[in-house]
Amino acid sequence: MNPEKAEGLSPELQSAPEPLLTGIVSLSEQIREYGEHIKALAQHSYPKVALLKAGQGRGPLIALIFLLTLEDPQRFRKSRDVGCYLGLQPGRRNSGQSEPQMHISKEGDPYLRTLLVQGAQHILGPFGIECDLRRWGLKLAERGGKSGKKRAIIATARKLAVLLHTCG
Repeated sequence: MNPEKAEGLSPELQSAPEPLLTGIVSLSEQIREYGEHIKALAQHSYPKVALLKAGQGRGPLIALIFLLTLEDPQRFRKSRDVGCYLGLQPGRRNSGQSEPQMHISKEGDPYLRTLLVQGAQHILGPFGIECDLRRWGLKLAERGGKSGKKRAIIATARKLAVLLHTCG
């Protein structure tokens, strides 16, 4: 809550959110400290992370988890196979003449998949900086119908995984 808004409240209500605000400040400080710890760990122990995090939607956490999850990126013949490995590929069901697109398979590491989806949401969200990946994802979301934004986020996460594999 902004201090200006808190001044407009009655004295009884002004004291009510103080413990909550103190807790939020404490948690924010802990998150910042852990972020710095992850950044230092990545710089000292895994120098390849610097290459992976150079881009939109890729922070040190996503790059580090990606590097540690894949272990040996050479085991994938093509970079596009990484999306399937992480469960970011839609399932398929062939039934006669139609091939409906199903939900993603959710195979692979759920934590890395979650981080990639969050990175894609940042890229396509209001705070994402202008880049080719953002333009591609937004164009995909526009033509997707009522669930186009969701599909665009997953497709952007899959493409982000491919880009990370290509860089590494």
